[in-house]
Amino acid sequence: MGKGNVFNMTEGSPAKLLLKFTIPMLIGNLFQQLYNMVDSIVVGRFVGANALAAVGATGSLNFFIFAMSFGISAGVGVVVSQYFGADKPEMIERGIANGMYLLGIVSLIMGVFGIFGARPLLRMLDTPEVILEDAAIYMIVSCAGILAVAAYNGVAAILRALGDSRTPLYFMLVSCFINIVLDLLFVIVFDWAVFGVALATVIAQLASAIGAGAYALWKVPYFRVRKKNRAVRPEIIGHCFQLGLPIALQNALISISCIFLQKVVNGFGESVVAANTALGRIEQIVQQPFGSLGAALTTYTGQNIGAGNTERVKQGYKVGFISVLIFSLVMLIPCQFFGEQIIGIFVKDAEVIAIGAKGLAITSAFYFFLGMIYVARSVLNGAGDAFYSMINGVMEIVGRVGFAIPLTMIPVIGMWGVFLTTGLTWCLTGIVSMIRYRQGKWIYKGVVK
Repeated sequence: MGKGNVFNMTEGSPAKLLLKFTIPMLIGNLFQQLYNMVDSIVVGRFVGANALAAVGATGSLNFFIFAMSFGISAGVGVVVSQYFGADKPEMIERGIANGMYLLGIVSLIMGVFGIFGARPLLRMLDTPEVILEDAAIYMIVSCAGILAVAAYNGVAAILRALGDSRTPLYFMLVSCFINIVLDLLFVIVFDWAVFGVALATVIAQLASAIGAGAYALWKVPYFRVRKKNRAVRPEIIGHCFQLGLPIALQNALISISCIFLQKVVNGFGESVVAANTALGRIEQIVQQPFGSLGAALTTYTGQNIGAGNTERVKQGYKVGFISVLIFSLVMLIPCQFFGEQIIGIFVKDAEVIAIGAKGLAITSAFYFFLGMIYVARSVLNGAGDAFYSMINGVMEIVGRVGFAIPLTMIPVIGMWGVFLTTGLTWCLTGIVSMIRYRQGKWIYKGVVK
């Protein structure tokens, strides 16, 4: 079973193991999304639709800035999970130390780039002048907190790689509570508007990073890296980078495709930007079960690849397929019939609500393909087939760029082409992901060094 609060996923029922891992992950991810949800609700209802649009206008750019950190965190997690599956404690310690070195340097570079590039990048996207300054403020403050985000994600990824999906949840719950309280305090009491919600998020993220790090050092022996294992080891950093970079590039390519689509959205005015922002927050919530299952599958796959058991990996994929099918069908009902009520949570403007509700009805029809992107990609990443992540990112660009302009130029479709583009992109990428899994090349990728 390993040491500390970790457990082995190479034995037992795949369905039960994945469920046991996924549920705490899901709860944690849902609360993590409350950061963005609360920001959007508070500024949308207490400041106005333009403030909501300003926060939303930074989404794709922030995703691009944070992409490298998220990717490297994932790569470190895969490396540690494979070492754990192969029962190599010395290598686990070295992987943790060198992975965090790499993560810190990469995050610092991207944070500086985001801070100084905020206004030029927003202007490049034709962000409406009325929301430009607020958008820049939100982006700058968010990027200033990138090291806190990287630290939490790095610790959380390693804990999950060791089979512990519960601990990150506890610290996320606390930080979410802090974020909600500070959002209300900074916006309603101090009247700090967009700056207030950004600052609240950074403070809350810092709290989760400190808490998770302190817990890991206290409870998980692997984190108390012995002096002999703290040295910089280029081969381990290279291994983390080799697995993390394609995932990071995938995230970067996805963010670039979203940036392109955001530019198209901006061309339709503030109301469509605000509606798309609200819809994006809802989709982030819907994606959490997929993302949580995907994280479970990555750890599960990594450990079983490390143990040389590919048949259990295939069983895990089947569990993921069935889970995605059921959840996507269940979510169709509220998204198709209660769209206005859902969008109304974020904003009071009737025009924004009407646009967002119809957009939700369009995109929800493609949720199954969105879920299968997570399932197939997570199995491939866990197996070490990280190069596919780049293919995944390319498909996102091909979809969003290839569909957006033609669809929005058709008079009878117009702005609805934005939402149809999102759904068709999920469809394209999901099909390609499933084909890549079926090819079976991932079986030969997982080599523990």
